[in-house]
Amino acid sequence: MNDKELNLIDHLDELRKRIILSVAAFLVFFIVGFIYVKDIYEWFVRDLDVKLVVLGPSDIIWIYFMIGTIIAIAGTIPVLALQIWLFVKPALKPNERKISLSYIPALFILFIVGLCFGYFVIFPTIMNFLVELSGDMVVTNFTADKYFRFIMNTTLPFGFLFELPVVAMFLTSLGIINPYVLQKVRKYAYFVLVVIAVVISPPDIMSDVLVTIPLLFLYEISINLSKIVYKRKLKKEQEWEVEFSE
Repeated sequence: MNDKELNLIDHLDELRKRIILSVAAFLVFFIVGFIYVKDIYEWFVRDLDVKLVVLGPSDIIWIYFMIGTIIAIAGTIPVLALQIWLFVKPALKPNERKISLSYIPALFILFIVGLCFGYFVIFPTIMNFLVELSGDMVVTNFTADKYFRFIMNTTLPFGFLFELPVVAMFLTSLGIINPYVLQKVRKYAYFVLVVIAVVISPPDIMSDVLVTIPLLFLYEISINLSKIVYKRKLKKEQEWEVEFSE
């Protein structure tokens, strides 16, 4: 084997190691979610006026899996971010390593903030709209399966979307993107975000606006934060060039 083939094998081994550790973390947090699923369940249904029903034994298992999955995803976010950082660390300069490492807790915090925004703002808005829409036409009963699916569908996307600013900063620090690219594709990004907002919100204009504005605001924040990182990156590179030229 030549040096390039050996280097590729080393990278693949390192990648496999990082993937295994991330999957192991997911399984650990999934088990934790399973252990505390009853407490988490009680917290989610605390404000419901009706008792949730199940249509079969498999629905109960599905509830455990959904709650365990949400806990596992939330807990795995910082672990996965750390594994990605460790994988790309050898290719980073000392100052890039320090800066990019600080993004890891921010990823976790923003994910939790996104979940909270989805649960405390978007979820009750959509839920109230749909319940009021039914009026007195039907008796309102919720199956546990559909109720938790609904919660997951209206909160989990915001957990990931709120990561956008930190992801933009991280990719900018690695030189993969820059703020000018983000500005150039702004209209396409806006279109995608509007489509996402319309899909996950009720079919009325106020709900669409309520969901769309935070997403567009996040994108603009991402551009501005990317500019800050990009300018600092250019400044550091100029300092390095001056230092090595002396």
